[in-house]
Amino acid sequence: MYINQGNSINYIAVMRQKLLFVLLSIFAISSAQTKPTQQWLDQKFSMFIHFGLYSEYGGVYQGEPVKLGYSEQIQSFAGIFSDWYGATANEFNPTEWNADSIVSLAKEAGMKSIVLTSKHHDGFCMYHSQYTPFNIVDATPYGKDLMKELSDACHRGGIGFAVYYSLIDWHFPQAYPISSHNADPITPQHFEYNMNQVREIMTNYGDISEIWFDMGSLTLNQSKELYELVNELQPNCMISGRLGNDYVDFSVMADNEYPDYKLGVPWQTAASIFDETWGYRSWQERGSLEEKVDEKIKSLIKVISRGGNYLLNIGPKGDGSVVEFESNVLKHIGQWVQANSEAIYGTTANPFHEVFSWGDITAKDNALYLFIEDTPSSGEIFLSGFEGKVSEVKVLSNNQLCNYTETKEGLKIQLQTLDSNDIPVLKVSFQDSFSVTPYNVVRSGMLSQHNAVNTYGHSSQDYYGGYKSLIGYDWTFSSNKKRVTPTIYFSENEKDKLVSIRIDDAQQEVLLSGENSKTIHLPKGSVKWGSLYSKNGRGVFGFIEEENGELISVDTIRKNWTTIENFNYGEQQKMKLRPRGSMLFLQEIESSKEQTVAIEIGSGNGVYMLLNGEYLTAHFSPERKDWQTETVLLPLKKGMNQLVIKYFNRFEDNLNYSIQPLATWQVYSQELQPTVLNGDKLHKVSLKLAQPNSKVSPLRLNNVEIKVF
Repeated sequence: MYINQGNSINYIAVMRQKLLFVLLSIFAISSAQTKPTQQWLDQKFSMFIHFGLYSEYGGVYQGEPVKLGYSEQIQSFAGIFSDWYGATANEFNPTEWNADSIVSLAKEAGMKSIVLTSKHHDGFCMYHSQYTPFNIVDATPYGKDLMKELSDACHRGGIGFAVYYSLIDWHFPQAYPISSHNADPITPQHFEYNMNQVREIMTNYGDISEIWFDMGSLTLNQSKELYELVNELQPNCMISGRLGNDYVDFSVMADNEYPDYKLGVPWQTAASIFDETWGYRSWQERGSLEEKVDEKIKSLIKVISRGGNYLLNIGPKGDGSVVEFESNVLKHIGQWVQANSEAIYGTTANPFHEVFSWGDITAKDNALYLFIEDTPSSGEIFLSGFEGKVSEVKVLSNNQLCNYTETKEGLKIQLQTLDSNDIPVLKVSFQDSFSVTPYNVVRSGMLSQHNAVNTYGHSSQDYYGGYKSLIGYDWTFSSNKKRVTPTIYFSENEKDKLVSIRIDDAQQEVLLSGENSKTIHLPKGSVKWGSLYSKNGRGVFGFIEEENGELISVDTIRKNWTTIENFNYGEQQKMKLRPRGSMLFLQEIESSKEQTVAIEIGSGNGVYMLLNGEYLTAHFSPERKDWQTETVLLPLKKGMNQLVIKYFNRFEDNLNYSIQPLATWQVYSQELQPTVLNGDKLHKVSLKLAQPNSKVSPLRLNNVEIKVF
């Protein structure tokens, strides 16, 4: 628009336009705060489609199977020159693609939305982008906007349409070149290009239920700008955590990963039919259809029983047709899903604090749904830890009634006569309602991290900086008091943090001021710092195989760890270590009694700590710090203890680290507001950050204790 500055009418029009823009921005921000939508949370099962120029290769280059890496990244793994790869567009003509058939297949499988790769790492766009001719309309004989075809078909078919968008681009001239890890920085020119393409995707393809960002290593501001752009244009569009820097509407697990811990945020697992690839692979050994269907149904159950959404991928051929084996897998899954839909859609996660040997559980209204994946040899299962009167137990798929016995100890269900060839689902209905018996009731002492029920998010600074981030503590304590005045204790680390504490129905925000302090002295001779070992870390930051709640055996230490001699405790040390590298240290600590001791840990970009195999704390620096220190309190048991520290280097050329045992340390105390307890004997307490930077930001309150008795 060209405006004559002297024209008052045009000036008024411009001001109205600006006001409208401001109002729309405010609406977008407020709408974004309402996410996630209940529709997204309830959908549970969706289709992922990896389809692009790479599909034309089918995992084969120059007549030979390319067995290294995913087939959708064949340009990288086969070392194909960019001009040769680009010329493949002249042959890419997916005439067998039928968007309505894809939607029908998804619906037959029981899937509620479809996520299409709008652009993968190769930079080829499956839609008509005005910012590059390297797209399916301008560069191929197909000449049509395939993504628009699918978007329209999804909207006609009544299921959600969503897009995947790669933040790296091997075709864009001003982007970083192909690397071995796909998590390079995004140049300013490349970021502008990404912003333009995301803007056109969010504008031209109707309602988009989610955008699945992937790879790259964005700056904090780059993630922020993309997040705000999507919220402005599509306020209800869910944004994946792989955008980075904890700008996230839903967390994304690592590829084909199934968490075994409680997540307190919306999340999703993306899975492929075959773990080896996402894009079409002509030479893939497909094996037994029955076994693959069983495998993916169990994966679906594992995700939904933990409260997540399952995104299962297909990789069409270069001509656009769906691989028959993959189509059959989805159809067979769909038969099972249709028979058991009540136990899937709109349910909540397993309300119990354990995973049962026989299978998993979901819940809805006044019913539990039991997925019997492994029938015990006894022909019966036992369920305890709940209160409520059972009215009926039946097989969900055929309404066959099951014999059961209800006692004070729990519910015993007979399985011998189940008439089901697939994984049966039992519906346990209650007369009125049910409640789960609280886990780990605290009856004396302090509320601390070590008797809490942890709630986790999945933080993602970038793909390699992904990890489970502890975001909240929950406790149940027993008391006959009508009123309590709690006291909170904390260390130097927690000073000046604003926390939210809920006790029963009363919530208060507390600034940890640290006005009252006490010096704690370690009893002399009560702790012996033993051997220190190290080994190279593997995988992404969040992968730490020692996290299993057990001590590492002597044989494992001898086999996999190296003893460190003459370690300089307390000194900042530097190690040459490539970016995305990590180093693990194992410190043996022998204590003469059960007691709490303190250490100071120095670290760089990220640190992950375990005590006796259990999660202690983990955090990654969005500010990309190369040095920070923190006091960590260690509740030692009598005898031998093991502290495992994983130091992660994401951005530097060197790893900085230190370990310092402390002879003295400060503990601060602060009295909270008096709280009236409810009339029950058991009471709930929760602790969170009052104003976290993100819903997945790590709590870092592991030294906090609360006195309520």
